[in-house]
Amino acid sequence: MTQGDLGQTIGAVLPYLRRYARALTGSQTSGDNYAAATLEAILADRSGLTGASSPKVGLFHVFHGIWASTGAPVTEEDEGPRAKAQARLKNLTANSREALLLHTIEEFSLSEVAEIMQTSESEAGELITLARREMADAVTGRVLIIEDEAIIAMDLESIVADLGHRVTGVARTRTGAVELAAKETPDLVLADIQLADNSSGIDAVNDILGALGDRPVIFITAFPERLLTGERPEPAFLISKPYSEEQVRSAVSQAMFFSSTETLKV
Repeated sequence: MTQGDLGQTIGAVLPYLRRYARALTGSQTSGDNYAAATLEAILADRSGLTGASSPKVGLFHVFHGIWASTGAPVTEEDEGPRAKAQARLKNLTANSREALLLHTIEEFSLSEVAEIMQTSESEAGELITLARREMADAVTGRVLIIEDEAIIAMDLESIVADLGHRVTGVARTRTGAVELAAKETPDLVLADIQLADNSSGIDAVNDILGALGDRPVIFITAFPERLLTGERPEPAFLISKPYSEEQVRSAVSQAMFFSSTETLKV
């Protein structure tokens, strides 16, 4: 593989590694530091990339080697949502969160998860099952949905309710979202990017966070590559359309559990 081919290969999958690293660490800065360390390791030794079943699996495998070697740390917080999340993390089965994210958000197969984490396929499946149960049981709360397509909004409501959360309302526009958030403070915001009146879900979320303070946010978009550019702060949780129920369930549980507050600023 030439230097140019290597750069092109990494460039195609790097945005997804950065998304995964942010969701895993709960911090854009920390996640990007791990992604950068992964790139340095691959440039020093390409075998981790070329010896894998696919370049994407290889990239994530090298990342996990670095992640595991440093003890999978999370930035220490003295108080606030992230401090609470860190306390919850101590009670999780080791490696379960990583397996869940890889399988549901990044859409790796069980065999690929096993290859990335250097475990058996059956063990990977067990870790995913444990993570779903432990995270869903840990936290419940109020969820505001910002989505202009009625069928999708109804589907999201059903998924959120099945997880034990309560939907405070569904907004179709930026103005409507801000009004609903003011009436009842949500613990989590689940937001589409493009809204009914051509307003922005990103702007709606930033309005809400500006008024109510930080809280976890999940963005949904048909064009994730437009947001995973590395040119500005990016969301810790980003789901691509069309989405699967498992992706939403995983992201909601992750966001509520970890209380990630990373959002887009425009």
